[in-house]
Amino acid sequence: MTLVRDRPPAAAAVLRRDRRRWPWGLGAAALLVWSLAGSGLFTEPVVNTGGLGEFRRFAAAALQPELDGEFLRVVAESALVTVAYAALGAGLAVLLGSLGAVALARTTWGRRRAGWTAARGLLAVPRGLHEAVWGLLLVNVLGLDPWVGVLAIGLPYGAVTAKVFADLVDEVPRGPYTALLAAGTGRATAAVYGLLPPAAGGLLSYAFYRLECAVRSAVVLGLIGAGGLGYQLALSFSSLRWEQVWTTVYALAVLCMLADVAGRRVRRRLATASTSGGAVLRRDPVLTGAVVGSLLLAAWSWWYLALSPATLVSERTREQVAYVARAGWPPDTDEALLSAIASTAVDTVQMSVIAIALAATGALALTGVTARPSGPSSLVRRWTGSAVRVGLLLLRAIPPPIWALVLLFVFLPGVLPGALALGVYTLGVLGRLLGEAAEEVDPRPRELLRAGGASPASAWLYATLPALSGPAIALSLYRWEVAIRDTVLVGLLGAGGLGALLSARISAFDWSAVTTVLVAIVLLTFAVDLVSGRARAALR
Repeated sequence: MTLVRDRPPAAAAVLRRDRRRWPWGLGAAALLVWSLAGSGLFTEPVVNTGGLGEFRRFAAAALQPELDGEFLRVVAESALVTVAYAALGAGLAVLLGSLGAVALARTTWGRRRAGWTAARGLLAVPRGLHEAVWGLLLVNVLGLDPWVGVLAIGLPYGAVTAKVFADLVDEVPRGPYTALLAAGTGRATAAVYGLLPPAAGGLLSYAFYRLECAVRSAVVLGLIGAGGLGYQLALSFSSLRWEQVWTTVYALAVLCMLADVAGRRVRRRLATASTSGGAVLRRDPVLTGAVVGSLLLAAWSWWYLALSPATLVSERTREQVAYVARAGWPPDTDEALLSAIASTAVDTVQMSVIAIALAATGALALTGVTARPSGPSSLVRRWTGSAVRVGLLLLRAIPPPIWALVLLFVFLPGVLPGALALGVYTLGVLGRLLGEAAEEVDPRPRELLRAGGASPASAWLYATLPALSGPAIALSLYRWEVAIRDTVLVGLLGAGGLGALLSARISAFDWSAVTTVLVAIVLLTFAVDLVSGRARAALR
């Protein structure tokens, strides 16, 4: 009797949770239709027929990259600059994240929620601005100094890292921390010595992930003049030398592949070592070598870029900071500017929604191929999977602005080419993430269907796809948050949205308007983060 009586409430709870998901699903569909309509896809011509010939020449050059020795030397030197920026930017981010984690951890604040909320709120500004925006702002303060690339990566990444590190610290056992508090130690000191050591594995794993991301960010900063492979890519593209463009793209792909492979190996080693205890974690030669190698790489990068701390405190730097601060305050509240911000913010949201819809759909469609088989498979299956994974690597190796410039050969200027550029790039990222998620799905239901005579496609559709829907939604929503920031990057190079407005105001040295646009970008990013977080909670 008890069991029968207990079943209906449980079933009703499940049904209520299912019904609660419907508004989010319908809202997402309506948002996508609104975004597609805003792009002009249903009402306006969007194809640029005159550029199809140039696009064909660009695509044909993929099989004939530039292999001249002099150009290859230039590419190699540019790759070293990119690696140096990435290593120092990621190192600065990890340093700032480690210091900020203690200040942001819920455990450190205890019951003082107001202080914890204020500390987290301060991170909204550096996290909300793309590293390319930081690069443009820092160029106006520091000029073409190597510190621009390092700080443009380190500051926003440091804010993100501090938040993630704080969350990791809050999840570790609090026994040592509580014991130190009982002995009279302050909260901050107790957190440093009682919480950080147990969280070392997770912190190190995320630090290497940040290094992978920093490689791509260093390429993006090169597009706005910071040097490296991105700068070389922009030069070759502007001169329409497609063979050189593809040589640089292949170099980017190799660099990204090395960072991905190395980072994945370290994270897997960490996952294995952490389950065996801290002593094993400390003795692991691969992890020790990775940490020592990273420190040596950072030291070499400092020497290679010839960084001088005196630049940051020089009289010219102080004067420039003071000038920009005075010129940027108070923010411009002109009605025409606010109207332009509202209009471009709509373009930015529509661009990000179309991009995520394209990327999520494509990634799910490719998951059955990108995931490595858990058991024996045919040679054709293995080769196909490898080819698709290499293709996804190329998609995410090319920065979104370059994709936007390429797609402008095919599409007329507007929201659509920017959205497709972000979608293609994000497909490369989501395709990899969902492929890895599919590899972790329990293979037994699929194997049972295959044993019952189902085809591989049917077994994947009915066994793997339902289990993958949760991670797919969560990852897509997370990438939507990232896409909002990336739309600003695409806009900086002319694809529309808030980024285009920001670039125009910076070029005109209208610093009060720049402040207003930056505030709008941060608020929009915060709003998307909030909506995405609530959607993940509702769909969990």
